[in-house]
Amino acid sequence: MAVELHRLSPIFLLAPVALALAALANCSLRAAEPAADLEAPAAASSPATDSASLADEDTSLGEHGFADSDGVKIHYVTKGEGPLVVLIHGFPDFWYTWREQMPALVEAGFKVVAIDGRGFNRSDKPTGVENYKIDKLVADIAAVVKHFGRDKAVIVGHDWGGMVAWSVAMQRPEIVERLIILNLPHPRGLLRELQNNPKQQKNSAYARGFQEPDAAKKVAPAMLAFWVKDPEARKKYVAAFQRSDVEAMLNYYKANYPREPYTAEAEQAAGMPQVKCPVLVIHGLKDTALLPGALNDTWDWIDNELTLVTIPGAGHFVQQDAADKVTTEMVRWLKK
Repeated sequence: MAVELHRLSPIFLLAPVALALAALANCSLRAAEPAADLEAPAAASSPATDSASLADEDTSLGEHGFADSDGVKIHYVTKGEGPLVVLIHGFPDFWYTWREQMPALVEAGFKVVAIDGRGFNRSDKPTGVENYKIDKLVADIAAVVKHFGRDKAVIVGHDWGGMVAWSVAMQRPEIVERLIILNLPHPRGLLRELQNNPKQQKNSAYARGFQEPDAAKKVAPAMLAFWVKDPEARKKYVAAFQRSDVEAMLNYYKANYPREPYTAEAEQAAGMPQVKCPVLVIHGLKDTALLPGALNDTWDWIDNELTLVTIPGAGHFVQQDAADKVTTEMVRWLKK
């Protein structure tokens, strides 16, 4: 197995993401007045997931539609022709996070499909923690690939989307042509750090807050756009989070994020199969929620080529913090 290392930097880096997430998890925000540039429209109850609900959507980045995943409608935006590339966002986010990468991928000759994960924005929001277990999320991606009549696709994921992407590659290797992961270490690496690295344990405290039964009551949807720097983009995020279901979004953590003392998760991780396809990992080193020490030994869990690109100046949302660099690396790797 070949390993391509572009750059590794010190792992003790700080950024506001984990601290802000911790504040969201531990502070009641419902009564707070949003800042002026975070002012949102009235929360939609649960917009119908059909063509009529998409009438006012911007189509400049692609056409909107829905794929059916065992009765759960998964919203997507698609454009281009060629090999299929499925883009999976994380939390708190939605399909629009890939706005800088989508045009370049289309120009490079790919058919891009950026989805809203279940619970987010225009996708369905089934109730119950069990509906957000990783097996369900993997099935959603398989349904999207099938919806477009393809046998295989390039799977790209950031944050929770990265966890889903890793899991698709391990559980459904027959549908994964290549794998691109942004700021989500391999599950075995993350679990190791949670077990042994006090700093990762401390920086994952926000996840513990999200796992509390009443966590959703403490999070106002409009405030989840705190990290979006561009004012116009922030408006889109606020609207998307108003359409989302906070309980559903936090169910990703309740259903899947490892819990102390990690015994069951360690046993499960030990049985994880190796990833068989080529993998590109891009990691912004200023991410404090997911420390880069978890990247170590990734090559031991992949039975193919691994390309690792670390970006010292970028944080957790690397696809936006270093949009040009991420886009260039993705296209270069896919075309080589």
